[in-house]
Amino acid sequence: MRETDYLREEHHEFEKASRQALDNTGLQQVLSKLGDTLGVQNRLAWESFPDADQVREKARSIKEETLASLDTHLEQLEQSVEKLGGTVHWAETGDEACQQILDIIRQYDGKNVVKSKSMTTEEIHLNRFLEKENIRVTETDLGEFIVQQVDHRPSHIVGPALHMSVDEVQKILSDDAGEPLSKKPEELTAYARQRLRTEFASADIGISGVNYAIAETGTIVLVSNEGNARLTTSMPKVHIAVMGMEKVIPKLADLPYFLKVLARAATGQKLTVYTSLVTGKRGDEELDGPEHFHLVILDNGRSKILESPLRESLFCIRCGACLNACPIYRNIGGHAYGGVYSGPIGAVLTPLYDGLKENHHLPHASSLCGACEAACPVKIRIPEMLIQLRSDLHDTQGTESWLQRIGYNVWARNMRWSWAYRWGTWFSSRTIGRWKRKAGWITKLPFGLHGWTQSRDFPAPAPERFRDWWHKEGKDES
Repeated sequence: MRETDYLREEHHEFEKASRQALDNTGLQQVLSKLGDTLGVQNRLAWESFPDADQVREKARSIKEETLASLDTHLEQLEQSVEKLGGTVHWAETGDEACQQILDIIRQYDGKNVVKSKSMTTEEIHLNRFLEKENIRVTETDLGEFIVQQVDHRPSHIVGPALHMSVDEVQKILSDDAGEPLSKKPEELTAYARQRLRTEFASADIGISGVNYAIAETGTIVLVSNEGNARLTTSMPKVHIAVMGMEKVIPKLADLPYFLKVLARAATGQKLTVYTSLVTGKRGDEELDGPEHFHLVILDNGRSKILESPLRESLFCIRCGACLNACPIYRNIGGHAYGGVYSGPIGAVLTPLYDGLKENHHLPHASSLCGACEAACPVKIRIPEMLIQLRSDLHDTQGTESWLQRIGYNVWARNMRWSWAYRWGTWFSSRTIGRWKRKAGWITKLPFGLHGWTQSRDFPAPAPERFRDWWHKEGKDES
């Protein structure tokens, strides 16, 4: 399947894509294991961390305070990077960032690029842009390398190839190798390692994302479980780091709070295998590292979000914990969401970055159960933001049907008038409640409400109201 099947430039048909995902037996088998792997690991990691709540609150407060003075911290970051001999570029849009990166590559006559995992470069579709300009780009994260071979987008923030089975991965890597490979993960990984080492050796340019950028020191922090990030940033003569402007944190002393929560939330580890702190280009007496360092700071709509009621979405540290916990994501996977970011946080970020009108289904792609907020290491109030987006849709587009409008108006009036509420509960308990007393469930709702009961039953009203029971027991109704 080509990337164009997964990434549509216009309206993404979320409902159709969701149905296809639900009918995909192979995908369902893969997703069914998500709760037993990453979900369990996340939970165990938090349970074994006695100070988890305090550390999460501290990380959240650092994010909140940083965003309150974001311009100051970004200016300090620029000064710190330039003091170390690096160059800072400011990009208002994704297209502008891509052009800046291309200009840097051409400045050094670059032809071969190696990349470490970066959701920000996915956001601006950097690979496609560079390939159109005849720049060879190789993803070096194992999951990213696999999905690149078949032009898929990452389906998970942490596990790009999570939607694939072992059989699919074996075929993809076998096709790349030109010979059959075994299904053993160790042998598949060994092939990828050998294959990518030649890319590192021949690369002119290394491009990375940024997990955190420390304003105080100009340090770029990269967190990974593979050695590819270090090779990407140290072997080529030029290192280009691309960061969303919200990734800055004020001081080096702030970093441990985020490292402690990121690994636990993402993969259930105490710390990831590699935490790389890149501070500028190679020094005169150093044996390795890039000769030139460039930092591209991306806005791409973040300034507008910063001024909106949804600014809390910029707290996101891209750990993927909300995806692992979400019952919607765990049934339809990442590609159904249509954007670069999937899951609950993607249902917030994609409408903010790419337009609410074009992604009007996403705010409704949630049961509002709150599992995402509970899993989030910085306690982002995702359900509240989804409700806000639904409200914005209602105010700007009036997306509800005539049946929904009638239902909401009737409900609102019943809740305002006590006599109407009393009559409504009496009527439903005396009719539907007694009619369904034995089963206790309604298997099929009428008219436009039938969608509720397509895959689950609807609870019938109780045959006796609480008010009646209270009065019958001789309690004071007041």
